[in-house]
Amino acid sequence: MNDRGTSLETKEYPVTEIQKNQVLSLEEWQEKWVKHNISFHQEEGHQLLKKHLDTFCNDGSTLRIFFPLCGKAVEMRWFADLGHSVVGVEISELAIREFFTEQNLSYSEEPIPEIPGAKVFKSSSGNISLYCCNIFDLPRANIGQFDRFWDRGALVAINPGDRQRYADTMLSLTRKEFRYFLCVVSYDPTKHPGPPFYVPYAEIKRLFGTALSIHCLESVDAFEERHRNWGIDYLFEKLYLLTEK
Repeated sequence: MNDRGTSLETKEYPVTEIQKNQVLSLEEWQEKWVKHNISFHQEEGHQLLKKHLDTFCNDGSTLRIFFPLCGKAVEMRWFADLGHSVVGVEISELAIREFFTEQNLSYSEEPIPEIPGAKVFKSSSGNISLYCCNIFDLPRANIGQFDRFWDRGALVAINPGDRQRYADTMLSLTRKEFRYFLCVVSYDPTKHPGPPFYVPYAEIKRLFGTALSIHCLESVDAFEERHRNWGIDYLFEKLYLLTEK
């Protein structure tokens, strides 16, 4: 774990008392994409994932990798190019179309019979499938189970009141010997309402600790000047590895 990040960090706040009633609608998330209010998107990919890629992949086998609330994450292309099968879910059709366009990938789209109004977008290569729907509807599409999960910008974006439902959905998609990378942010939640929402270790333990082992791989100082606009003066990003007990 990053000692510098640990030494700079302040207390954890009681998550049950702060931000618990914060709610963003699906329409508000879609509007962020329309207005290009997507500072959460990382065009070069996530540095912590790059650094711990060997731990994530672990072996040379072909993996099924799930990206919850995927946006247009470039890491999906990384894994597809390595021969893995990538599945994502995203409420914004615009984000999905931008992913394929920006990655110069041809694709097809088709309705999802089990979820009225939803669509799945598939790369012509066949190893990227992105579902455009509410993540809580996704299990109805019988998408199977996964070896790996890259949860960055997902748990921290879910409305706090929906976290248990989200965790249960993720657990239902796990395959034996899976590895779940979870990236969360830590800041003073009394100064910023979110999203991204503040998710302390105690909350991760509450959501996943009964079924999974939780190990913090690294904590890094992720504060940027733009975060001052949130009213905060520090922000840490933490990467956890979740595995079956």
